[in-house]
Amino acid sequence: MSNPEDLARAKAALRRSAAAARGALVQPGAGAALAAVVLRHCAPPAGAVVAGFWPIGDEIDIRPLMLALQDAGHTLALPVTPPRGQPLVFRRWRFGAPLVPGRFGTSVPPDDAPVVVPAALLVPLLAFDAAGRRLGYGGGYYDRTLAGLPGAWALGVAFAGQQVAKVPAGAHDVPLHGIATEAGFLRTEP
Repeated sequence: MSNPEDLARAKAALRRSAAAARGALVQPGAGAALAAVVLRHCAPPAGAVVAGFWPIGDEIDIRPLMLALQDAGHTLALPVTPPRGQPLVFRRWRFGAPLVPGRFGTSVPPDDAPVVVPAALLVPLLAFDAAGRRLGYGGGYYDRTLAGLPGAWALGVAFAGQQVAKVPAGAHDVPLHGIATEAGFLRTEP
């Protein structure tokens, strides 16, 4: 899609339908199944700083995965959403440490938690395709962040039912290296 207005309309339409459909995909044990898939097929390198997120609404629950990664010796981080137009900031966090309310209903580490640079990111999404394109919430935060972390490995995490035939994408949309779901792992990098 070369026309930015057409691209924006296509993304908005898919965003609405994907958000409406995701609630029906929630199932008990999906977070534990996702953790097993990641640990078996695409675990981050030993000792890597891994940025996750605290799930909101009907996002897949990645907390079982994050706890397993922490137990395996990884440093965890959670994103803090800055003003629009800026990349995410990641603050170190571990289970049992406090969280405070963040923007858009998120839970984030407090301001005194150290800022870290992740080597691997677990990326939330509304829809994905087999080429590693993701549809996010529309703020562009992860695209800006990933563009600024060219060496970081980006793994989309979602329910298997969030896969679509093709996600509309433009020049600034950064593809993921893979997508993990409760049903399996899809490698999308060459």
